[in-house]
Amino acid sequence: MTSTLTPQPVERAKPARTGAAPRRRTRVLALPEARWAAAATVFFLLALPLQLTGAPAWTWGPLYALSYVTGGWEPGWEGLKALKERTLDVDLLMVVAALGAAAIGQVMDGALLIVIFATSGALEALATARTADSVRGLLDLAPATATRLTPDGGEQTVPVEELAVGDTVLVRPGERVGADGRVLDGASDVDQATITGEPLPAAKEPGDEVFAGTLNGTGALRVRVERDASDSVIARIVRMVEEASETKAPTQLFIEKVEQRYSLGMVAATLAVFLVPLAFGEQLTDALLRAMTFMIVASPCAVVLATMPPLLSAIANAGRHGVLVKSAVVMERLGQVDAVALDKTGTLTEGSPRVTDVRPLPGSGLDEAELLTLAAAAERPSEHPLARAVVDAARERGLGLPGAEDFTSAPGVGVTAVVNGRGVAVGAPARLLDGTGSAVAAVAEELEESGRTAVLVLVDGAPAGLLGIADRLRPDAAATVAALTTLTGTAPTLLTGDNPRAAAHLAAEAGIDDVRAGLLPQDKLTAVQEMERAGRKVLVVGDGVNDAPALAAAHTGIAMGRAGSDLALETADAVIVRDELAAVPTTVALSRRARRLVVQNLVIAGVFITGLVVWDLAGNLPLPLGVAGHEGSTVLVGLNGLRLLRETAWQRASAEGSD
Repeated sequence: MTSTLTPQPVERAKPARTGAAPRRRTRVLALPEARWAAAATVFFLLALPLQLTGAPAWTWGPLYALSYVTGGWEPGWEGLKALKERTLDVDLLMVVAALGAAAIGQVMDGALLIVIFATSGALEALATARTADSVRGLLDLAPATATRLTPDGGEQTVPVEELAVGDTVLVRPGERVGADGRVLDGASDVDQATITGEPLPAAKEPGDEVFAGTLNGTGALRVRVERDASDSVIARIVRMVEEASETKAPTQLFIEKVEQRYSLGMVAATLAVFLVPLAFGEQLTDALLRAMTFMIVASPCAVVLATMPPLLSAIANAGRHGVLVKSAVVMERLGQVDAVALDKTGTLTEGSPRVTDVRPLPGSGLDEAELLTLAAAAERPSEHPLARAVVDAARERGLGLPGAEDFTSAPGVGVTAVVNGRGVAVGAPARLLDGTGSAVAAVAEELEESGRTAVLVLVDGAPAGLLGIADRLRPDAAATVAALTTLTGTAPTLLTGDNPRAAAHLAAEAGIDDVRAGLLPQDKLTAVQEMERAGRKVLVVGDGVNDAPALAAAHTGIAMGRAGSDLALETADAVIVRDELAAVPTTVALSRRARRLVVQNLVIAGVFITGLVVWDLAGNLPLPLGVAGHEGSTVLVGLNGLRLLRETAWQRASAEGSD
């Protein structure tokens, strides 16, 4: 049925990434944490070459002091506030260790420790701010105003917040739907990938539901509002992402999990090393020197470096191969996952429809090339995604396309044109024919059973053939599913908003048995939460706005970068920049290798710290030797962690994921 509304001319918009909202990004230096960390780093970099080249202490000493102040005051203040609440965190311990190092002349070591912690805090603040930016920017998907129809037939342009349940709005071609509602009149194709993730626009006619923020096609629609703007699906996605981000328990690095005991133990031990000998008559200077030596050799510098270099090296290696892992915490979490949930469109598939089948009907007198040529020539003036798929298929086969005359398009039905003097119609079989013949019905059913969208081609009013169109599985999808199954011990789950038949067919091709189709964003979120409550550490891989709540709630989330929505990219913990799905299991395997190196380094650091501490307590450890041992262990664990920078580390991780 064609629309009875008069379409209004609209300016053709420039192509934009589906679901993309205008960017509202917090500038890095707008964050106080980033400004303080930058200042500390600058002062450190100015002081270091002066010290190393033998310049007088008065030239580099004040610069180091400024580095201590700018980088250390904030974590120190937070540590003091925590201390007021009777907790002792590792940040305060690091500041104390840095000051202790400075007190016995190791000024550069203390400043380096301050810079590392200040930079880490700035990166965490930036990640939090950017996620908040994207959540707020998601609301830009819904238009600011809508055209409300008055009872007397007039039109009013009103803010969408003023729309009430029961109002009727007019959605013209090319406009975004202003509110969740139901179609009263008209027919069109609506791109609702931002909500459902479906790769193709959905045909809408009276009685069908539409969602705020989705993009109307070539027809005009009258829509009755059924939800307030604050309760629309797009608004609920915002709330779900915010709530999931707030309730997602922060995972700490291994050493931070024992920071309370370590911090309290080190402080108590340092005081004991100072006070006990003093009580037995030792000289104040000797007792203080022993205590400061103890603080240096027992400080967790080597332990911190035992943890960070392997994880940071893994991050750098993954980055070289197109995987952006946002923090060391994320790299650690990736190695813990034991269940995977995959989105379909744009994740397992390429995200764009392609012609997979060309089926001339017996008696049409056409071969595949002729049928595709006529269909593509008729579709060429259309902007519908299916039309573009047909034209692209003809061009890929090198077919010359004749001109089309008398082109018309009926939303939800198809197109008609005159090609080489022959009338050609292309569209949905059920819409083009009132009584579909048995031959057409059989071929259409076969295509749809295999997960294709069937498109009928009429030539001079008679069925000439059908085209099968589908979103193509990524070439590496099946291998990725197998690798993830090997790594986690269980096959991935498919979570998709697409129809069950198409989802089941594609899942079978990829090797997935657990298929959950027809899901809205809140349904995906619920599925992930159920898996988490069952004790699983879930990795979610997706690309759309509709995946964002699940990405936020999961133990770890990975977004496909090339076509991913801004919200998905910011909400996810890691991004596959090159859209290579096979990078997912490789990154998981690399994370596990990094975790193994962390354990090795902690053992090395523990042996050095224990040996030096015993020497200092039981004997008389010279300060220079204590510093040398402390620094030596730090260098050793640092070099061990850097092994993951090598290209062979990625290759071994790839092989581990494919075993």
